[in-house]
Amino acid sequence: MNILYDLFLASYRILIRVASLFNDKAKLFVVGRRNWKTKLSSMTGANDSYIWVHCASLGEFEQGRPLIEAIEASHPEYRILLTFFSPSGYEIRKNYDKAAIVTYLPLDSRSNAREFLDLVKPKMAVFIKYEFWLHYVAGLKHRNIPLYLVSGIFRKEQPFFRNSLFGQWYRGILNDFRWLFVQDQDSLDLLRSVGITNCTISGDTRFDRVLSIANSSQTIPLVDKFAAGERVVVAGSTWKPDEELLARFINNNGDVKFIIAPHEVSETNINRLGQLLKKPWVRFSKADETMISGFQVLIVDSVGMLSSIYKYGQIAYIGGGFGVGIHNTLEAATFGLPVIFGPNYSRFREAREMVSLKAAFPVEDYHSLDKVLLGLLNDQQALRKSSETAKNYVQEKAGATRIILNYLFPGDRKDGDIS
Repeated sequence: MNILYDLFLASYRILIRVASLFNDKAKLFVVGRRNWKTKLSSMTGANDSYIWVHCASLGEFEQGRPLIEAIEASHPEYRILLTFFSPSGYEIRKNYDKAAIVTYLPLDSRSNAREFLDLVKPKMAVFIKYEFWLHYVAGLKHRNIPLYLVSGIFRKEQPFFRNSLFGQWYRGILNDFRWLFVQDQDSLDLLRSVGITNCTISGDTRFDRVLSIANSSQTIPLVDKFAAGERVVVAGSTWKPDEELLARFINNNGDVKFIIAPHEVSETNINRLGQLLKKPWVRFSKADETMISGFQVLIVDSVGMLSSIYKYGQIAYIGGGFGVGIHNTLEAATFGLPVIFGPNYSRFREAREMVSLKAAFPVEDYHSLDKVLLGLLNDQQALRKSSETAKNYVQEKAGATRIILNYLFPGDRKDGDIS
């Protein structure tokens, strides 16, 4: 099986190099790993002690971020080495200031894993959610360096749980982890059903992250002026199908304001969205406080603001549900906003749970969107109940970071902590 794994990675290496000739993301993937050993050697210090945290991409980074920042704050004797597999994670977070080193992970091979670990000599390693690289895992095990999986989530369709030679081989990788911190009971039960016992439920560190975002959210004077005294719906990370439904609702209702933060903020997309609207609208970059209150729709044409904007709304619409899947619902819920989204949400556990609690509401078309939005806007008691439920859901799920930190550093435990 190891030979087949190596052949697969060798084939992947060839294919990604070919793709890099005409695909920008593939080019970043290849170029970013060139001369990796020389570059990493120049960044590491012989007397430094590293904790290595690896994320596949940006989403996994956001899950690992609370733990990274907790370690950085409580254990300054360690430096954080942060690696990414995907350019979409590395390119956005390459200047992340809580990590001493941010770099691409060299492709998994015996030689790369050996040279990487010999160079870094991490004191421990933390992989986030889904990462199971054979040679890195085996190399850490061989060196007796503890390896942990954080915010892991497992499904029965994964190869670990197949009753085959490949399934047996693949789940053997899990035994080389010192401990697996999983999100839910289903994941724990699946692991134990195949004899994996080095695991426990810690929950999802994303809840800690969104609470941190809410507690440190910035006041945005322009948005404050726009929203003052008004009923406001915040639509975040929207795509074309979402925007077409929302525009129809906006055009039919003049007594509620909308803040729309599209997933794509290009000039072309902003103009397309504006053309759908028959009500007064303004771009964030073109507005000022003297005139913004006269508009019904504010379109946010820059990135990085959405998590702070949610606090100005009473209801959130989360985009992506008419495509491959919804975007982050927790950033809105932590501010006590009931969330609305399209029908493709079943892969997201928090969305399913909030729907069952009536803190979230899926819609399939304009008719259902109109019914849900007007139902919440015109029934203050229902809105208040959904709002409280959404906020409590996030608060009750928080705490995974402390559980994991207590395990990694037992000496940090305080009275009352749960190990």
